[in-house]
Amino acid sequence: MNDFNERLLPIGTVVKLKEVRKLVMIYGRFQKQASTGQTFDYVSVPYPEGNINEDYNLFFNRNMIESVQHVGMKSPEEEQMSQQVEQDIAQQKQATTQ
Repeated sequence: MNDFNERLLPIGTVVKLKEVRKLVMIYGRFQKQASTGQTFDYVSVPYPEGNINEDYNLFFNRNMIESVQHVGMKSPEEEQMSQQVEQDIAQQKQATTQ
């Protein structure tokens, strides 16, 4: 298993997804898709275009990542936020399996 499948990637990371031709840039983590109510590890926008409108947002989970093209900024604040988001994801998974 790749490290990017084990740990959340920072905001600004550009990835290639399995079965998606275009690169995408992560701009949110642990995101709920309004139209389905489903929660995903990430929400992204097309790269290099960026935000076009909500129809172009792509929600995905870490197991869909084929490769990482660029890693976003890492900082103590980012690490703290990443740990909190991982805890939130774990709590949600635990709640849905009970």
